Amino acid sequence: MGYILRMRRHLDGEVPPATWPVGALPSALPHVEPQALHAILADAYGNGFGSVPAFADWWSAVASDAEFDPALVFIAVDTSGSAIGLALCWNTGFIKDIAVIPAWRGKGVADALLQQAFQAFQARGLPYVDLKVVAVNAPAIGLYRRAGMVEAPL
Repeated sequence: MGYILRMRRHLDGEVPPATWPVGALPSALPHVEPQALHAILADAYGNGFGSVPAFADWWSAVASDAEFDPALVFIAVDTSGSAIGLALCWNTGFIKDIAVIPAWRGKGVADALLQQAFQAFQARGLPYVDLKVVAVNAPAIGLYRRAGMVEAPL
């Protein structure tokens, strides 16, 4: 898979509110079925930058993890209510997964999901938010840098 970078967004300053692109709306569990989120991740990781186990194994591991908090699963839906993106975060200030379906990439959905996560963690009093990304995933790294993230030690 390649070299991994840790990216960090410090939360000591202002975190702007999420700005949603036209046709995209925020949602949350339980309004969106976990199977739809798994499908988004499976598609996103199909590019070789990650992997996701079969749904039953994935959801069981996520839902039973000590760091899981359903309030930290940020979901984007279209106007019909179909899931188009998600940011699955751990309660320790870590964005475990962020993905957007191909038709919605580059339109600001991931930016809005990141801002939602940053605001939630800032409200919880965390000093920063981290995530990991494969070093050759230039589009993702560009997104994270535009959102104010910087490289941090692994």
